[in-house]
Amino acid sequence: MLLGVNIDHIATLRNARGGIDPNPIIAAEICEQHGATSITTHLREDRRHIKDDDVYTLSKTLTTKLNLEMAMADDIQKIALEIKPYSICLVPEKRQEITTEGGLDVAGQLEKVTEFISPLLNSGIIVSLFIDPTKEQVEASAKTGAQFIEMHTGTYSEKFGTQEEEKEFQNLKNAALLAQSLGLKVNAGHGLNYENVHRMHEIPNLHELNIGHSIISRAVFYGLPEAVQKMSNLIK
Repeated sequence: MLLGVNIDHIATLRNARGGIDPNPIIAAEICEQHGATSITTHLREDRRHIKDDDVYTLSKTLTTKLNLEMAMADDIQKIALEIKPYSICLVPEKRQEITTEGGLDVAGQLEKVTEFISPLLNSGIIVSLFIDPTKEQVEASAKTGAQFIEMHTGTYSEKFGTQEEEKEFQNLKNAALLAQSLGLKVNAGHGLNYENVHRMHEIPNLHELNIGHSIISRAVFYGLPEAVQKMSNLIK
């Protein structure tokens, strides 16, 4: 498995004071140097952490791959088509949420999703859909033309260590196997940390894990290089 590191929380800390520190561009460089195979950023409609300038700079300076998380917003689609990141991950977005609360309802808006990602696919950008691990959402995702899904691991992470852990883990595993049988490649992310990430090895052929909060949280105490390296070692 590969490790994509989400650097949004670096930008959140920077924005708390409104200055330039800590610099998410430097954070991305450090992550690349210590095991990250891609850098993920979520350019939200309200620009609460990553800003447009960050994305434009990252698109020019990364030595690995830029994975741009985005909602179905025309202005952000325009940016993606301009900078052409390696991949985009389409996510749901609510202004009032603290973090992404669930997967994209592809099944409920199949035509809209298919239409929105079409120009991105035509421009050569790899498209992933961030979905809950259900049969309905996987099957709908396979109809859109997207090459990847990213399974929302938030519920599994919340239930880790409880009696419901196994049920939620099996939902992930079954969704991954179904997606792969339909020709989709599979990533996963949300809520994964140093304690629960090991079970991802039990899911065959997972491509990449996208992890942010737990890495940045550990970095507060141990430094970003150590935090990235430790997670990279855990998922290899």
